[in-house]
Amino acid sequence: MSKMSPPPLAEPGRTLPKDGPGRTDHEPQRNILTRFSTFMVAFAEKWFPDAYVFVLLAVVIVAAGAVLHGGTPAQVSMAFGEGFWKLIPFTLQMALVAIGGYVVAMSPPVATVMRKVATWPRTGRGAVVMIGLLSIGLSLINWGIAMIFCGLLVKQIARRSDIRLDYRAAGAAAYLCLGCGFTLGISSSAAQLQANATSIPSSLLPITGVIGFGQTILTWQNLVIVLVITLISALVCYFSTPEGAGVRTAEDLGVSLEMDEPVSRKPTRPGEFLEYSPILTILIVVLASGWAIETFSSGNPLIVMSGLNTYNFVFLMLGILLHWRPRNLIDTFARAMPSAAGVLLQFPFYAGIAQILTTVTNGHGATLADRISHWFVGLSIGQTSFSFVVSLYSAFMGFFIPSAGGKWVIEAPYVMHAANEVHAHLGWTVMVYNIAESLPNFINPFWMLPLLGLLGLKSRDLIGYTSVQFFVHLPIMMILGAVLMQTFTYVPPIHP
Repeated sequence: MSKMSPPPLAEPGRTLPKDGPGRTDHEPQRNILTRFSTFMVAFAEKWFPDAYVFVLLAVVIVAAGAVLHGGTPAQVSMAFGEGFWKLIPFTLQMALVAIGGYVVAMSPPVATVMRKVATWPRTGRGAVVMIGLLSIGLSLINWGIAMIFCGLLVKQIARRSDIRLDYRAAGAAAYLCLGCGFTLGISSSAAQLQANATSIPSSLLPITGVIGFGQTILTWQNLVIVLVITLISALVCYFSTPEGAGVRTAEDLGVSLEMDEPVSRKPTRPGEFLEYSPILTILIVVLASGWAIETFSSGNPLIVMSGLNTYNFVFLMLGILLHWRPRNLIDTFARAMPSAAGVLLQFPFYAGIAQILTTVTNGHGATLADRISHWFVGLSIGQTSFSFVVSLYSAFMGFFIPSAGGKWVIEAPYVMHAANEVHAHLGWTVMVYNIAESLPNFINPFWMLPLLGLLGLKSRDLIGYTSVQFFVHLPIMMILGAVLMQTFTYVPPIHP
């Protein structure tokens, strides 16, 4: 890979001249939300363990709760072991969602588009708003594509000398995909799980049934949410982006803007010929095209894409085609693996927790999930209050267990049981959960890690901006979700 030399960069820690364009002797006055988020980040960085430790703590707490609820230690142990591998198909599917998005985003044709898009903005603020809108829009298709594409776009725009881009605000805008976008689109893990009968754990299926995309992300109510979230996010991006002396460019922060550029290489030995030839790529794509035509002609394309196997197959074939030569795909696929590490390691533990919650019974034949669902029902006078309870609970748990929707399999049994009790629409309950579950990603840096590595920043550089998004979005989304719940009519679980 060749390196393109960026403009001269400031050395880390260097203070540029007061009167120069990189003036950094005065920070913009921070508002109360930014100061509060800075405190929370400092607290989290000092006291919060890794997300993997959180899931281990969750296992211990749920296991202890099941015993205190009346289950035997032997029952709990058996449930944990039997449930541990029940989500393996879904785990691999969600890992491939992340990898497929990365592979497509890093392909040479997409990189060409990115360089073109980077020339559009005329001001730093305009660039931040554009990045935010693209991040949300792309996340409705694939959050992996959104995060990698927008992260690289930030670096590409930052290389321009004709505008001053606040690198921190732009990075925060690129992160909107995981803060408020992806759970509303077809890469939502909760909506994907509920739409696929083969992916739903056997203990959950009787409670929820199969909930198709037509009841979740493809409703007009979800479109309203998407539009409102997009508008609010754009406004917050615009008004929170510093101007003048408050702007901190990549140069000011001492960040290198070097980017890997694809180069044309040739095989060095006969055995490498096919690695650098598009022959096999063409044959594989032609072979896959027959399946794609037959499959997508059989129904609504968006409904067809609700199948995770179909979704991942399409993105993998697209990645193969866009990279053209097998060697390019192999190298990019290897670089994509870290983006799936958290999913591969943690999802089996969530499956074990779900099994404990839903199968370990006390002397009265009730599970811990039953007890928690009764608590939900007790707090909910009707559908509206139930929506508020679900939103608050989802946001609270989303901060402590950042799972990108993976913990839905833990919480769905009692959340959806309570929804049946109060006759809340099951599909919209999933969406209310989705809307609130991703918002804590704005203040918990776990899912920022791939983006931070790409941009060369630390979590504290972004969270001052993303926390503003969190505190503005949360009350608005809670109220809107509850209001829209009233537009639905309850339908009992539909079983295949």
